[in-house]
Formats: sequence, structure tokens, C-alpha cells
Amino acid sequence: MSKISAYIKESYTELVHKVSWPTWEELQSSVIVVMVATVIITLMIFVMDFGFNSIMNIFYKMIA
Repeated sequence: MSKISAYIKESYTELVHKVSWPTWEELQSSVIVVMVATVIITLMIFVMDFGFNSIMNIFYKMIA
């Protein structure tokens, strides 16, 4: 049990005194970058899915 409490105390000390936390402005900037990247990747996947679906529909109409 002493190992667990020592681990918790050391973790708390490291998080409070040694970790460099981002400022509010840095955090907002990072969130905006992630949101923009997510929208771009989502649009790319949508376009690829739509294109593949169209190609497969044409292919199925040729076969049937």
C-alpha cells in the first residue's frame, strides 16, 4: 500500500511542479488547428466515399 501512496504523491508532485501546462491562448490555438484538420479530413473522406459510391453504382448498372 505504501508503494501506491508514494506513486500518487510523486505523480501529483510531478504534475504540479514539473509539467509545463499550455497557456489558455496556446490551448485555443491548438483546438482551432485540430478542428480545422478534422473538418478537412472529414470532407476528404466524404468526397472519396461519394466518388467510390458513384463508380460502384455505374459498375453495377453495367453488370445488371
